[in-house]
Amino acid sequence: MKKIIGVGLTFAPFLAFAQLTAVNAFVTQIGVIVGILTPIAFALGLLYFFWGLAQFILASGDPEKATEGKNRMIWGVVALFVMSTVFGLIAFIQSELGITEKVILENKAPVVPIIK
Repeated sequence: MKKIIGVGLTFAPFLAFAQLTAVNAFVTQIGVIVGILTPIAFALGLLYFFWGLAQFILASGDPEKATEGKNRMIWGVVALFVMSTVFGLIAFIQSELGITEKVILENKAPVVPIIK
C-alpha cells in the first residue's frame, strides 16, 4: 500500500501541470471580467457619493436627512478610496513582478525574481 501511495505522489506534479493550461484560461477569463467590472464599480461609488451630496443639499433644514446625506457622502468617499488603493496595489505588484497583459493573454508564466 505504501508503494502505491509513493508512486502516486511521484506522478502527482505531472497531473497537476497537465491541468495548468485550463487553469490559466480560467484565470485569464476572470481577469477579463474583473477588468470590465472595475470601471463600473468606480462609477457606482462616484454615483453613491453624488447621491449623498444631492440628498444633503436638498435636505435644507431637515437635520435627519442632512445627516443621512453626509453618511452617504462619507461612505462613497471610503468606497472610492478603497477601490483606488486596491487598484494601485495590484498595478504596483504587477509592475514589480513583470506581469503584463501580454504575458497574461499568452498564458505564459512571468519570470519571478529571486533573492541572491
